[in-house]
Amino acid sequence: MKRQIILTSLIALTIIGVAAIPFVQNVQAQSLIPDWIKNNAGWWAEGAVDDTTFLNGITFLIENGVIDVSSESKSIDVDTLTIGFIPVEKADELTPKAQALESFLENKLGVDVEIVVPSGYEPIIEGMRFGHIDAAFMDTGPAWITHQRTGAEAILAELVAGKVNYQATVWTLAENNSIQSIEDTLGKRVAFTSITGSSGFVRPMGTLVTDGHVNIEGDDIVALQSALTNNFESHVFAGGYKAALTLLLEGQVDVAFGSDIAPQKYLELEEQSKLRPVTTIGPVPSHVFMVNSEMSDATKDALVDALIELNYDENNFILKDLYGAEALVPTTTSMHIGEFGDFINALTGLDQLILDKYNKSK
Repeated sequence: MKRQIILTSLIALTIIGVAAIPFVQNVQAQSLIPDWIKNNAGWWAEGAVDDTTFLNGITFLIENGVIDVSSESKSIDVDTLTIGFIPVEKADELTPKAQALESFLENKLGVDVEIVVPSGYEPIIEGMRFGHIDAAFMDTGPAWITHQRTGAEAILAELVAGKVNYQATVWTLAENNSIQSIEDTLGKRVAFTSITGSSGFVRPMGTLVTDGHVNIEGDDIVALQSALTNNFESHVFAGGYKAALTLLLEGQVDVAFGSDIAPQKYLELEEQSKLRPVTTIGPVPSHVFMVNSEMSDATKDALVDALIELNYDENNFILKDLYGAEALVPTTTSMHIGEFGDFINALTGLDQLILDKYNKSK
């Protein structure tokens, strides 16, 4: 793991030239990257390709001008940066950790940095819209909603356990052979984690809708709830991964939706042996760092360069203390959360519920 974090930091520094260019150009730049490079990246992450082979691919991109690693200094063109944080129950515990990042960025950028820990995401969205908040750490769902409502863009993604995502998975009892695909869950008794759960609802239900297996007749939350009633024998929102899996073990449901690692994290070995993963539905993206749509390229570049330094050993504790992330790697909105955003859009009325989930004042 140590090796992977160090190498990821190195790669992040080299690809920053692609990730930091204007986003219209970024799409063009991504299209220049050969498929074999993309394949190598996936294989390297899985351990199937060694470091030398992968870095040779990065070298190819540098030598052919796709990646710019010039040492030209990037100047920031604002006097103050205001950065928002993911709303949490115990904001008083997050604030000192956020202030450590504030001091770090002020030292690196030479400007005042103000930290904001709001009671919900609406203040961040409105702050982004009207230019009062320049950037923010955000969970995936709210980040997509912010992007759609304000034009804010994701520029960095968190690396957790060596990955920028985890896998949504369909679980059933090991003895149950009647469920072999996500489509087979239709008409069954199912347990979701919550109506805003990323792997426990948004990804599986969004997949069923976008693949045409479920039709939502309407454009509000009532229509979504009706679709659930019409397409499953019964459905329940258990309240979390463990609760959903427990209902499955007790025989109260036929299917539990959740993450790929939920059983090993929440259940004893004997309980785990009674379950079977039906299928892996797809990735759920990690947290992202968003910037205001009005932020200049110069400021954006300088901010990204500074945040990438949180991957270095001497600074990494600041990042780990915030959300448990190991590193920050360059990304774009479409690359990291675009597909997941499509699922949110497909589930009518869900966007406001996602924002309400994080509203600690309610």
